[in-house]
Amino acid sequence: MNKQIRSLGSIPFNHGTLLSYLREYRRPNDKIAHMLASGDLLQLKKGLYVLGTEHRTSAVSLPLVGNLLYGPSYVSLDFALSWHGLIPEGVFEVSSVTTRRARRYDTPLGRFSYTRTFADLYGIGIVMERNPDDSHFLIASPEKALCDKVLFTRNLRATTARTMHVFLEDDLRIDFHVLSKLNLEPFHQCLATGHKPRQLRALCKVLEGFK
Repeated sequence: MNKQIRSLGSIPFNHGTLLSYLREYRRPNDKIAHMLASGDLLQLKKGLYVLGTEHRTSAVSLPLVGNLLYGPSYVSLDFALSWHGLIPEGVFEVSSVTTRRARRYDTPLGRFSYTRTFADLYGIGIVMERNPDDSHFLIASPEKALCDKVLFTRNLRATTARTMHVFLEDDLRIDFHVLSKLNLEPFHQCLATGHKPRQLRALCKVLEGFK
């Protein structure tokens, strides 16, 4: 493997980038096939790769992979709730939200799932985070991740402050100390879109009780 390819470190890259580093090969796609077979290269989906484990300089950013696998999208739901410390459990599936149809990818780095959202909800509460290697990824703020969880939990009947409190405490095991620090504005913005109004209104009432 040449130095240019090694210099990619842990950042995912596309087929065009790989070809540009293999210009000296008469049949670069044969070289790519060999690298995949040897484990020097891992394919995340057609045309998207990361270096094999022994060639990486650091861990691959799973949220960044989530953004790149399928877009437009941002990381949210359980993965983002765990990332922000709202729920205690570690989450191994990288969950994202997209305006496109729902999808799932099983990759050498794990499973990545995508839930379809409404266009008027998509732009609320997305933040950009920076990785140690200076790459960036999009993830829901703690507030938006919780809104998304309420919006996309099927058959959620928590339509009063009491039943929503039970859902947060028993089903999600939310850290109420962290919950008390959240900004109410994104919740009101999501409520204003008119999607699942009874559930989001109940969520707002619970949060207002901490203020």
